[in-house]
Amino acid sequence: MQQFKESMLKLIIETSTNLPSDVRVAVTKARLAEEIGNRSSLALDTIAENIVMAQEEESPICQDTGMPTFHIHVPVGANQIVMKKQILEAITEATKVGKLRPNSVDSLTGENSGNNLGPGTPVIHFDQWERDDVEVKLILKGGGCENKNIQYALPTELEGLGKAGRDLDGIRKCILHAVYQAQGQGCSAGFIGVGIGGDRTSGYTLAKEQLFRRVDDVNPIPDLAKLEDYIMETANHLGVGTMGFGGKVSLLGCKVGVMNRLPASFYVSVAYNCWAYRRLGVVLDAQTGAIKEWQYKETVDAIDTTKRESKGEGARTVVLQAPISEAQIRDLKVGDVVILNGEMHTGRDAFHKYMIEPEHNTPVDLNGGVIYHCGPVMLQDDSGEWHVKAAGPTTSSREEPYQADIIKKFGLRAVIGKGGMGPKTLKGLQEHGAVYLNAIGGAAQYYARCVKKVKGVDLMEFGVPEAMWHLDVEGFAAIVTMDSHGNSLHADVEAESLNKLSDFAAKVF
Repeated sequence: MQQFKESMLKLIIETSTNLPSDVRVAVTKARLAEEIGNRSSLALDTIAENIVMAQEEESPICQDTGMPTFHIHVPVGANQIVMKKQILEAITEATKVGKLRPNSVDSLTGENSGNNLGPGTPVIHFDQWERDDVEVKLILKGGGCENKNIQYALPTELEGLGKAGRDLDGIRKCILHAVYQAQGQGCSAGFIGVGIGGDRTSGYTLAKEQLFRRVDDVNPIPDLAKLEDYIMETANHLGVGTMGFGGKVSLLGCKVGVMNRLPASFYVSVAYNCWAYRRLGVVLDAQTGAIKEWQYKETVDAIDTTKRESKGEGARTVVLQAPISEAQIRDLKVGDVVILNGEMHTGRDAFHKYMIEPEHNTPVDLNGGVIYHCGPVMLQDDSGEWHVKAAGPTTSSREEPYQADIIKKFGLRAVIGKGGMGPKTLKGLQEHGAVYLNAIGGAAQYYARCVKKVKGVDLMEFGVPEAMWHLDVEGFAAIVTMDSHGNSLHADVEAESLNKLSDFAAKVF
């Protein structure tokens, strides 16, 4: 199979940069369903633009290219050892050319391998079948949506829904709760795969396997087909909306699978996937390894990226130049659109943990500055200059233990991320005169275009995603979702969606 490695590299690049046809159709339907001009509609417009940009520039749709997971069917007698070796080589090359972000981190030392290889990464599942060709499917599932996976052990009590028993109605409640609890942290509107039964491990495996089904297929088990339709209808009445901004579309797809279980165990496992639902497949010639057929790549209408203007009064837009004054920040309110120009600095998990220590200081002055929760994809040219290849926001909730103290310590005026933050940060924003700005999760090409120059980098010992990058930006747009007056859109949407969740507590199945 002399062409196998080349075929795997093509599969990786296409999966990272080119959204599948069925997912594009789902995003288009969501845009048509959402009310024009609201926050979710604006987010969907940006998502549509980002999808087109990623395809045209052959760059990652989202900067978090996730844990590459391969599902491979091979004829009896295929050399899986050689195939795995060539997949690892293709992963290394894709990382080197900026199609994958280096995401493999030593769990004990925190060291990034730099090439996406290490114990357990990537994930490769082999199965034999009685066919003469090879099928390889790949999914790139980012950490933000991976963190919103959830597993329930029935019977249980669920917030807003009450008792969930060991029956189809209890399963229904678990799935609805899974959509509610993800809010905007999983880059909604999203897709879910559900595994009913199995054990702790096989249940999650089954749930993730459902994400390889087509968005438009019909479950062959009538009860599960009915359940999938019910979830799609009901979940979109919860009001979570795109990015957790509120709105009519919270879920883009639901697929449910079932397996037997032990008498004592009844698990419902939910694998949540963001709108950037990156999974493709290929069928290969078993002799040469050449691609014979692509999967999930049917021809569909091009995504319309036309900006849709509301006939009503739109959100206020404020242009700010960093560094920013406290007076400028105090003038902002939840719902304002902020256009940032000037310098901003990336800082995520390793940065916050390191900088919270009293003896540590930042290499640049952050007074009046902007911190961006972002782990970009970066490439260095022959002259040593760095260039941003993808730069969307990461989930901010992980920094909740640190953020208010970091704001106070360094005099920050703005924090940018996705999914919102909690009460400690909200109090810190109020006390110290800062705001939280929600960028559009997954829109890595949209925001990469805003970076005019990489001015430098520090803390490179933490690895590319966790380093502190100093960026000069222009026209960087984000929405104020937590202001300096104690208001939080995230808290409001979560409370409202919990009330709506309660409306569906009554038995259905």
